[in-house]
Amino acid sequence: MNTSIMNRLSALRLSLPSVTRFTAASTLLSVLTLTCALSSMSATAQQRQLLDKVVALVDDDVVLMSELNARLADIRRNASATNQQLPPAGQLRQEVLDTLILENLQLQMAERVSIRYDDDTINQVLTNMAQSNNMSFDQYVAALEADGVYLQAREDVRRQLTIQELQRGMVNSRIGVTEQEIDNFLNSEMGREVMAADYLVDHLVVQLDGTEAPEVRAEKLRYASELVARMRDGQPLPVVGRQAQAEGRHQVTGSDFGWRKAAQLPNLFSDIVNTMRIDQIEGPIEAPNGYHIIQLIDKRGGTEQIVNQTNIRHIMLTPNEIRTEEQTLEAITDLRQRILDGEEFATIARQNSDDASSVVAGGDLDWVNERGMPPEMEAVVNELEIGELSEPFRTATGWHIAEVLGRRESDLSRQYTRTQAANALRNRKFDLELQNWLLEIREEAFVELID
Repeated sequence: MNTSIMNRLSALRLSLPSVTRFTAASTLLSVLTLTCALSSMSATAQQRQLLDKVVALVDDDVVLMSELNARLADIRRNASATNQQLPPAGQLRQEVLDTLILENLQLQMAERVSIRYDDDTINQVLTNMAQSNNMSFDQYVAALEADGVYLQAREDVRRQLTIQELQRGMVNSRIGVTEQEIDNFLNSEMGREVMAADYLVDHLVVQLDGTEAPEVRAEKLRYASELVARMRDGQPLPVVGRQAQAEGRHQVTGSDFGWRKAAQLPNLFSDIVNTMRIDQIEGPIEAPNGYHIIQLIDKRGGTEQIVNQTNIRHIMLTPNEIRTEEQTLEAITDLRQRILDGEEFATIARQNSDDASSVVAGGDLDWVNERGMPPEMEAVVNELEIGELSEPFRTATGWHIAEVLGRRESDLSRQYTRTQAANALRNRKFDLELQNWLLEIREEAFVELID
């Protein structure tokens, strides 16, 4: 029996003092005393209630009855709230126990590979959960505490994050995607649909009812054109829409389509958005129900990926136990002056930079995509001319100086498309491979159910 189980069981054992010698005078007294003690212990044991018990041994750990009962209670409570039909009690109990065994196995594996989440991460997840419930973090915590489930909620979040991270690492390493699979996917109807871009479109319409006289229709068209002009002068579409409704000259309504692919938009707009740039406005677009105005707010995905890239090199110095913040700034300033005085940037970088990823290349970070740098660095680099050496600046990792070697636009469409296709294929394979992996770890584990 393993150590953790022995520890649990040893806590339940009662030990009696050993007697090594008896004198003739003390033997009868000892026997009477022991008999009274055993009688008292027996009566006390009859009054005790069983607080918990082991229902399954799982490798180096156990599943407790309290865990099983708590999970069953949660499932029944949720089913009652959603009017969900549950399987018979015996079947439900076995299914939940199997789930707890699998979770236990995965948590043991995660512990062995040092997957852990700190309290700050848990707080961030709880903050997101609070926002989805239209509550602040403190309000959400107070509500959980009022229900007596705050600590349990934190542990549930930690457990779920840990298991998800373990599954991603273990399962993705088992999934392979070939170049032929990518080609077949991109040439398929499903592939074209998945790879199509998503558009976020804002929309206004000056409404027509079909009974207007020609001069009224002309007036509404002029008014729609006036709204477009306001937007092109810089007023956001929602603001223009509210102004039009307040003016009351004509009936103006708006709609939020949310993120949609072009084929999911009204036919009136589906062909137009494919050619629009972000923030571009189109209209008035005439239709039987009115004059429409649309603005492309954002776009994601798609096969066209023209990316701005910057070729930069940098030197980084990090404060440490022997170099304070002020000394680090002074040192990086001195390195900058040496470069300005004619010394080679690459040589100084190799000799001094604390950035292990670029030190061998003389500080060269190669071509970096837009938004591929820390925001503090990108803000500085975007203001530099080609060949200009920056002043020292601070990021979360330390003090830097940087030089821009070049700028360009790169068409990463093919690379991006194939990467996205590979990710889509991997996601499609994930659930099946996850089930196979869970079956394997269950079969390989030592599990003993306790009746």
